[in-house]
Amino acid sequence: MLELRPNCECCNKDLPNESLDARICTFECTFCSDCVSNKLLGICPNCGGELVTRPRRPANKLAKNPASTTRVFKPAGCEATA
Repeated sequence: MLELRPNCECCNKDLPNESLDARICTFECTFCSDCVSNKLLGICPNCGGELVTRPRRPANKLAKNPASTTRVFKPAGCEATA
């Protein structure tokens, strides 16, 4: 099951479950669409994988399967790829 991480690893922008702005790779590294387009050029700086739109979990499933609250913030890694 996806973790649904709560923020962009580059800029720390909040990306709640319902966000249409969240992008992930196959390892669930999470970024906002602005960082993906303008800094990362669609490639994950951690694994080199493609970044795609993160699916949203239906609201009625969040109570039993909540999104992660663990924030990952690595701005230095994102700047190196720009």
